[in-house]
Amino acid sequence: MKLFASLYLDEDVSILIADILRARGFDVTTVREENMLGRDDPEQLEKAISLQRCLFTHNRIHYEELHRKAIAGGKKHFGIIIGSRRNMYELARRIAVLLNTLTADEIENQLLYV
Repeated sequence: MKLFASLYLDEDVSILIADILRARGFDVTTVREENMLGRDDPEQLEKAISLQRCLFTHNRIHYEELHRKAIAGGKKHFGIIIGSRRNMYELARRIAVLLNTLTADEIENQLLYV
C-alpha cells in the first residue's frame, strides 16, 4: 500500500504550488515537466493515470465530467483534486493536509475539493 499520493499538476496550476509541496516532501510533477503543455483535459487525465498520479486542477467543470465518465465506464484513476484559485500558499497547505490525511488508496477514484 502506498502511503502518500503522488501529484500531477494541471496546466492551469501555478508552479509555486509544486515548489511548496516538494519542499514539504511530496512527490509532484507538472504538465510542463511531462511535456504535456497544450493537451486537452482528457489527455491530461490519461497522462496522470499512466503515471499513477492524482491530478490537481482548478478546472472544476471539465474534471467533474471526466470523473463521472470514468466511474460510469468502470475506469480507474488515481484521484482528482479540485481547488479554487486562491492564495497559493493556502491552497498548497490545504492540499498537504489532504495528502497527509488520506492514503493514496483512499484517494483513488475519488473527486475531492480543497
